[in-house]
Amino acid sequence: MKIDSKPAFFHVGADGAFVGNDPARGPWSAEHCHAGPVSSLIARAAETEVGPGKILTRLTVDLLRPLPLTGLRVVAETTRHTKTLATTRVTVHDLNDTLCATASTMHLQSRDLGPVPDAPNDPILFEDLVDGPFPIGEMRHGLPCFAHYADVQYPKGGNQGAGPKTIWMHTPAILDGETPSPVQALCPLADCGNGISWNAPTSEMGFMNTDLTVQIHREPVPGWFASQSVSHWQPTGIGMSQSVLYDIKGPVGTALQTLVLFPPG
Repeated sequence: MKIDSKPAFFHVGADGAFVGNDPARGPWSAEHCHAGPVSSLIARAAETEVGPGKILTRLTVDLLRPLPLTGLRVVAETTRHTKTLATTRVTVHDLNDTLCATASTMHLQSRDLGPVPDAPNDPILFEDLVDGPFPIGEMRHGLPCFAHYADVQYPKGGNQGAGPKTIWMHTPAILDGETPSPVQALCPLADCGNGISWNAPTSEMGFMNTDLTVQIHREPVPGWFASQSVSHWQPTGIGMSQSVLYDIKGPVGTALQTLVLFPPG
C-alpha cells in the first residue's frame, strides 16, 4: 500500500512537543516512532542551536527507549563553539520526562578552498530506476507507517531480496510548512541501513538498531537520496550495518548502526 497524500512526520502540539503523524510510525509498534524521523528532529535542534555558517558533519544518536508518537521534547545545548567548529548535546524526552534518546553533533565551518584533490568515486546514477517494495515487507501492526509514505526506487536489475542492496528514497517533510535542511532530510534514509540490507526476513530473524552515526563530508543536494547498505550479523546476537549515502551528484557521507539480533517472537 502506497499513500499518495503525504503529511509531515510531526506536528507541534499545544504544549510545544513534537507529536508523530502516521509517516513517523515505525514498523514494529503502532505506538512508537521510526528512529529516522526522530533523528531529523535531533539534527534540526542541533542546527538551530549552532546557527548558520557551519555544516553538521557528524550526528551520533543513542536510542535508549522506544520513542512514543504521543509526544517528544527535543532540546539541544552547545558544548563547544569556536571559529572552526561547534558541538552540541541533544536530549529527547517523552511527555513523562523519561529520557528516550541522547545525541551529540559536530559542525564545521564551511570555507571556499577552490579545487582540491579527492579520491575517485563512482556515483550511483539517478536513472534506469524501477519501482519496488519498501525493503522491509513485514509490519507488526496494520496501521499506516513510515513504509507507506516513503517513495522507494531501485537501480534496474538491482537486488530487491536479502543481502546488500542499494535504494533511492524520498520522504515527507519533518513539519508542515517548513523546508528541512539537506542533512535533516537525509536522516530518515540514514537510519534505514539495517532495514535495507537485512540478511534474512523478520520471520526468521528479528533485528533492531540501538544507535545511529551519520558522517557527512559534503552538504547534500535536496531531493532524492540513495543508500548503498550492507549488514553484518554474528551468532552472538550482535551486528552492524554500514551505508554509503548519496545524493544525485554523488556520495555525501556514511551511516553506521549497531544491531541487536533476536529470534522471532
